Amino acid sequence: MPAPRLIVGLGNPGSEYEETRHNVGFWFLDHLARRLQLRLTPQGKFFGRLARHDDLWLVQPTTYMNLSGQAVASLARFYRIASEEILVVHDDLDLPPGSIRLKQGGGNGGHNGLKDIQSRLATPDFWRLRLGIGHPGDRSEVVNYVLKAPRREERDLIDPAIDRCLLAWPLLAAGDYAAAQRQLHLKTV
Repeated sequence: MPAPRLIVGLGNPGSEYEETRHNVGFWFLDHLARRLQLRLTPQGKFFGRLARHDDLWLVQPTTYMNLSGQAVASLARFYRIASEEILVVHDDLDLPPGSIRLKQGGGNGGHNGLKDIQSRLATPDFWRLRLGIGHPGDRSEVVNYVLKAPRREERDLIDPAIDRCLLAWPLLAAGDYAAAQRQLHLKTV
């Protein structure tokens, strides 16, 4: 598989959303940028905060979750980045806190950020790094749940999951998704 050229961390901009479950993708990208010694800076032309390392772009869309595809599509078109060279990191209600799944393509599970990216790229065939945040148990509570900070015991599972993703970064950066899946999909206690 080709190495990723665009890493997208999904979330909502603004201090009121910084610590919410929906911003898990932003959390990961902040850590990755620090690890790579990069600084994310606003670039209005691409609707996000961006950093570049050689041929690799990191982006946090600043359009709010429901319009995340604007940033992804604009960068992908301008730099001719194929969908299989895109890795989107996002929160996932269907996984318990601390769980990680890496996959290519598939549905969007009702995730509005993924829906918009799929629509604007006209394909679901990009890679996803799904970070579990758990489900509130009642469908009518989902919006309120994702826009609140995780409980301490959930955060104590989510933060180590992000650390595990960073440990797998060399595999992801090399495009060795199978090896990254073997490392990331391990059950933890």
